[in-house]
Parts: sequence; C-alpha cells; structure tokens
Amino acid sequence: MRFFLYSCKQAHQIVSEGLDRPLTVSEKARLRMHLSICDACTNFNGQMQLLRKAMHRVALDPDPTNATSTDPKQR
Repeated sequence: MRFFLYSCKQAHQIVSEGLDRPLTVSEKARLRMHLSICDACTNFNGQMQLLRKAMHRVALDPDPTNATSTDPKQR
C-alpha cells in the first residue's frame, strides 16, 4: 500500500504543481488517497487553494487602492 501513497513531502509538491498545471489522473488519485488520511496535508491544500483564490481576486481588481486596503491612509 505504501507504494500507492505519497509522503507528505510528495503531497506538498503535487499540491503546488497542481496550481500551475493539470494533474494526471494518477496524481489526482494518489493525492486524494493521501489527503483522506492526512489532516496536515489537507490543511495545506486548503491554504493553497485559498491563496490561489485571493491572488485571482487581486489580479482582477482594477483599483488596488479600493476600500479593502489595509493601509489606514487609504480608508
């Protein structure tokens, strides 16, 4: 069974690669198996997805000085 499971290091690598390219069916299946038993990697995957969504929103925002700015001078 160990042959089919990624280590945490491998899972992190595949999660990161999955942000840049489509994963193969095998990679997806092995990652899903690993995530089903590893809470730490599941959390990492969720954090990476959240960062990706946030970066897409920033890239789509034509006005970086909008009301959601964290700079008090911009409010």
